[in-house]
Amino acid sequence: MSSDNITNAANAGFDTVLTRGANAETASDPSSVMTLLADSDTTGGLLTSYRSTFARGAVGAPAHFHTRAAELFYVIDGALRVLVDEEITVLNAGDFLLVPPNTPHAFAAAPGHEADVLFAFTPGLARFDYLRLLGRVMRGEASPQEIKDSSERFDNHYVDSPVWRNALNATH
Repeated sequence: MSSDNITNAANAGFDTVLTRGANAETASDPSSVMTLLADSDTTGGLLTSYRSTFARGAVGAPAHFHTRAAELFYVIDGALRVLVDEEITVLNAGDFLLVPPNTPHAFAAAPGHEADVLFAFTPGLARFDYLRLLGRVMRGEASPQEIKDSSERFDNHYVDSPVWRNALNATH
């Protein structure tokens, strides 16, 4: 890394961010593990990034949208089924998807597949607290109402998608 990159990073309002995989915090639910890489508070609000590994058949996130950030998906391995607006597609290893703000989307491991996915949000959102909350809800330590009550704070707005619901029901 050149000193120009380090200087530019410092001028952007944050220091260089290095997260070693062996030391990264993880959050989990029964069917996925999220490795927390960089949150908005460490990147000067530029981005948030984490890696999720989904077990075969794991349900990721229901239909939702973000008003302030675009969400990036990069499939490292396996296959991820995604909803964008009302269209469902499967992303395979090496595929990249960028979902703009205000666009309903959802995701899950593709039927019969595991998925290893890098996620990023730009600008950054305080997602790590949201992921920790999800884990607490899945373990019965917090109420699902807390997720509903946090929609503005975490810019995560759930919507109903009959297309997504039908696709999930068809595979379970």
